[in-house]
Amino acid sequence: MEILTTASELHERLAHGGRIAFVPTMGNLHNGHLQLMRIAREHGDTVVASIFVNRLQFGPNEDFDRYPRTFEADREALKRLGVDVLFAPTEQEMYPTPQVYRVVPPPLAEELEGASRPGFFHGVCTVVLKLFNLVQPDVAVFGKKDRQQLKIVRGMVQQFNLPIRIVPAETVRAEDGLALASRNSYLSLVERQEAPRLYRTLSWVADQILGGRHDYANLEAAARAELAKNGWKVDYIAIRHGLALRIPHPEGYDHPNLLIVLGAAMLGTTRLIDNVDVVQGAHDD
Repeated sequence: MEILTTASELHERLAHGGRIAFVPTMGNLHNGHLQLMRIAREHGDTVVASIFVNRLQFGPNEDFDRYPRTFEADREALKRLGVDVLFAPTEQEMYPTPQVYRVVPPPLAEELEGASRPGFFHGVCTVVLKLFNLVQPDVAVFGKKDRQQLKIVRGMVQQFNLPIRIVPAETVRAEDGLALASRNSYLSLVERQEAPRLYRTLSWVADQILGGRHDYANLEAAARAELAKNGWKVDYIAIRHGLALRIPHPEGYDHPNLLIVLGAAMLGTTRLIDNVDVVQGAHDD
């Protein structure tokens, strides 16, 4: 595996790389990330991973400085997996001058994660577009745990006519259901035991919808209450239509196959997000 840190090195290496499959990350890799790499291998001759902790997507009171950075372990994991190129630019390489040009994402970016983290998707879209321009992949793989991000990145690719196929990857979970995430490392032992409740609660909402309920506001409220009574600070529980993450029709006209339940909540000082399809595997984003 080659480790490259500059745009010029990357361009030279990939000039004759055949079909390129790309997985952008912020490092602190877990099995969920590694599954994205395996999927990328199925779609490309050259697999490129990037590790870059993107300052632009962190708010002023968020965890940019303490975000876990585990480069040596990440490098070894990618090497064992057979990734061809690791692009690990410095902040100076990615932002040689202040990034005054930004991607303005659609109104969806102001909802859910965007409502809780203003400006988050401006930073995500800007760095992803820059990485796409640097790597020029044929395929890019994104996990479905960050469902809203997947939707917004796919829309950006479509609207900017980028010749990139976005491949979604199913969420990888621990045995108790907790979605794997880099921030899980912040959890204490007690919090780690409590953390799967988010997935169980979202799954309960999905089961209720599948059973015929469409009083969505009541289901969302019940889920928030379940988490709150167990010590969580809930950002949102939301039932959405899967195609565009719009609010579903209040009379239940949307088929359950098309619905997703999303949630985000703080457990102690750790913010966890997750989502489930009401009907597992019903749509492929």
